[in-house]
Amino acid sequence: MIHITKLNGKTFHLNALYIETVESFPDTTITLMNGRKYVVAESEQLVNEKILTFYQSIQLLGRGQQEDSDEKK
Repeated sequence: MIHITKLNGKTFHLNALYIETVESFPDTTITLMNGRKYVVAESEQLVNEKILTFYQSIQLLGRGQQEDSDEKK
């Protein structure tokens, strides 16, 4: 789960495994696999970092894979 803040300041936890896309419209919008959308205060980059950290914590993504994705940026 990642800790996210809605635009109204309320925080919640979101299961990152269900995230399909993270986009900036300019507000950061997270779309889940079921089509539900959340507009959040965090930047797209910060959300992506939280997702990577979560994936590593559940050992879904290894350290080497994160370094490869960092090099592509």
